[in-house]
Amino acid sequence: MADELDRRGFLKAAALAAGPALVSGRAANDKVNIGWIGVGTRGYAGLDWLHTASPNDVQITAICDTYQGYIARAKDRMQTVWGTTPKTFVDYRELLADKSIDAVYIMTPEHLHHDMAIAALRAGKHVYIEKPLAHTIEEGFDIVREWQKAGKIVQVGTQNRSSSLYKKAKELVQQGMVGDVHFVRAFWYRNGLPNEPSWRYAIPPEANPQNTDWNRFLGTAPKHDWDAQRYFQWRLYWDYSGGISTDLLVHQTDIVNFMLDKTLPKSCMASGGIYRWTAKTDDRDVPDTLSAIYEYPDQFQINYSCYLGNEFFGYGEEICGNEGTLRVMNRQDLYFEPEMYNSRRANAPNRAPEAIKARAALHINGVQEYKESDGAINHFRNFINAVLGKEKVIAPPPVGQQAAISGHMATLSYKNQKKVIWDEGTNKTKFA
Repeated sequence: MADELDRRGFLKAAALAAGPALVSGRAANDKVNIGWIGVGTRGYAGLDWLHTASPNDVQITAICDTYQGYIARAKDRMQTVWGTTPKTFVDYRELLADKSIDAVYIMTPEHLHHDMAIAALRAGKHVYIEKPLAHTIEEGFDIVREWQKAGKIVQVGTQNRSSSLYKKAKELVQQGMVGDVHFVRAFWYRNGLPNEPSWRYAIPPEANPQNTDWNRFLGTAPKHDWDAQRYFQWRLYWDYSGGISTDLLVHQTDIVNFMLDKTLPKSCMASGGIYRWTAKTDDRDVPDTLSAIYEYPDQFQINYSCYLGNEFFGYGEEICGNEGTLRVMNRQDLYFEPEMYNSRRANAPNRAPEAIKARAALHINGVQEYKESDGAINHFRNFINAVLGKEKVIAPPPVGQQAAISGHMATLSYKNQKKVIWDEGTNKTKFA
């Protein structure tokens, strides 16, 4: 397409977004009026997170959802935690028409992100949007372009970037603690009991087509008869989700980009399948097992794996430098160990040069050191501070698009069983 962003324009936009903070025109005592779109699992939890992050700077004046049960639950929570009763909507476009709303949180399934984000920007709202930025690469670029035109604050929900633990890891890399880095191993392992298959969230027994706006949930997705599983367990279906690739993997490729100052891989090869949850009654589309190898232009590789049938190793990123190793485990613990050049043989001497021997091993627990369980609350606060003109968002749309592209490349490779190449000249993928 003639209006596709070229690579230079794309990266320039990302660089500009990371510049100095803009000055807000809001009065110091003004509160930011928030419209909240999507109060399901994560959206509901986010109501509390925002209250913790910026209770004196914001007020949630409206909420929107296509399931009446979620609306009722969110209203009750708002009254309990915030002491207010927001207006309620089923159609997000009606919420966006409220001129008193300054910013919106879009906490919906990913297939709805594109239309909602663009509509919000055109309505003059600042936007916090959950990851992935969009359901396809092309839709992501649509949002980036609209953001460039709108001049509004947009934060993408790759919240690891706001974690003090990951910021410390980035600092250690920049200090040269691990030396040159050409390889990172990233992984996310989960498990569920046989009667709790992964992403099979509980379906409210009272949910039905009368109290759920199924057509608004579908949006531009393929038409389908009412299906409570698809509505409440949407992460399991390609029509609404990228599964592991866009729900989990993007967090990890994104934070590796952050820690090591990377942007986009040049290729991805992914494989896997539905190996664990194979009951005849389980109609999931997305794999429960996925591995992906990413090659970057500067002699760098990410080896990624995810399995939803064992949780022993948990979640983590391991930065394998030639002089030391950094590990961030379960968003909770940061470990550094210098290289010893002894192949870890019993009683073998430490053969490292003196400069490397002098680097002390390190362990930091995020809860103890920073009073953080992860970066979500900081990420919310960063967005609100950006709207107030105090900061710049740490994950603007070009950065969110970079993260999403990695996820979409894995999906494309998995679905087509081919190696996917990123063409930086056209900002499109092709198969090797």
